[in-house]
Amino acid sequence: MKEILDAIQSTESTSADFAALTIPESYRAVTVHKDEVDMFEGLTTREKDPRKSLHVEDVPVPELGPGEALVAVMASSVNYNSVWTSIFEPLSTFGFLERYGRLSELTKRHDLPYHVIGSDLAGVVLRTGPGVNAWNPGDEVVAHCLSVELESSDGHNDTMLDPEQRIWGFETNFGGLAEVALVKSNQLMPKPKHLSWEEAASPGLVNSTAYRQLVSRNGAGMKQGDNVLIWGASGGLGSYATQFALAGGANPICVVSSDQKADICRKMGAEAIIDRNAEGYKFWKDEQTQDPKEWKRFGKRIRELTGGEDIDIVFEHPGRETFGASVYVTRKGGTITTCASTSGYMHEYDNRYLWMSLKRIIGSHFANYREAWEANRLIAKGKIHPTLSKVYSLEDTGQAAYDVHRNLHQGKVGVLALAPREGLGVRDPEMREKHLDAINRFRNV
Repeated sequence: MKEILDAIQSTESTSADFAALTIPESYRAVTVHKDEVDMFEGLTTREKDPRKSLHVEDVPVPELGPGEALVAVMASSVNYNSVWTSIFEPLSTFGFLERYGRLSELTKRHDLPYHVIGSDLAGVVLRTGPGVNAWNPGDEVVAHCLSVELESSDGHNDTMLDPEQRIWGFETNFGGLAEVALVKSNQLMPKPKHLSWEEAASPGLVNSTAYRQLVSRNGAGMKQGDNVLIWGASGGLGSYATQFALAGGANPICVVSSDQKADICRKMGAEAIIDRNAEGYKFWKDEQTQDPKEWKRFGKRIRELTGGEDIDIVFEHPGRETFGASVYVTRKGGTITTCASTSGYMHEYDNRYLWMSLKRIIGSHFANYREAWEANRLIAKGKIHPTLSKVYSLEDTGQAAYDVHRNLHQGKVGVLALAPREGLGVRDPEMREKHLDAINRFRNV
């Protein structure tokens, strides 16, 4: 790995130099083990500790297939799917790997007794397989996490609809929390030149997800002037939704859980902020019963911040805890767009407020190729900025996942893989200087 890292850090390395590098037989990776899927049996979700299930170990470099690339990973980041994988909820990811392994001789590589996790990366292409023309060894890249086969017509209008659509590093093996990753070449995108490796690695999954959910016509199709309710507005997903709303001329109403998180939203430029803890909103009386009076109190507070207007779009991802309130506060004809369900998958809401007011619920999941590319392009142009708050070493990925699981973080949590320290990989310092305050917004809290 030292030879690879030396080539990446040299200003004189050429594509031919990278192509001539010897690929090591093994690499360090963050894994979960198939024989440990029952280790948290009997514990509540909150009690399950990623630090106990995530391992950092040497694993063999996978065989490179057609249309694929091996990437030297300089940095990655932790997403909520990494948490789900680490606590084996709602399902063990080994079921995903087994099903993928049955698809073809090539995909059998993924069905292993260990799972290399991670759905983000920034790094350098080492090798490309047959049929890859757009990328070469030595290219500096980031990767989005959409893995598709595209053998069915269903995926050709919207690649997210491909029957074999999977999330790389979650439903496939050889993910980005490692020194080397295996990706399909059409997952690759140019690394934004003004960002460091860890900054460039952090937007991928959440930035693309927020773009589709809020901006794309496959999601809410946000327009200028829309009132957008954003749950967890300073978090991994919400921080990008807040930026998209502001950049697109909409009015974000940011829901947060502390003064510190409210300050982050103000630094992004948001003005309408609700601290749900300070204002004491409790949407459930008990585990089985929601409290419509709290929905109404919440709606009244929103109208105080919007000049009497209701919500056009709700950016939903907490799920069970908030969904009833989200449906209620949306205006007649408005849209609730939902991805994930970090507080629970079994959503409950009063359907009278949906059907009689002609509201829509749109399910949204990651992003198609074009949406991921557009979202990355906005990062590269300095229109949207990383929300990186803290960076861990690969060895400490368990702690990073624990922080995300327990909501101890702001924005995104990064992980250094091959990069020996933070701050490396910047190729356009002039542009970086122009946006430095925005880049560091979540670090300077």
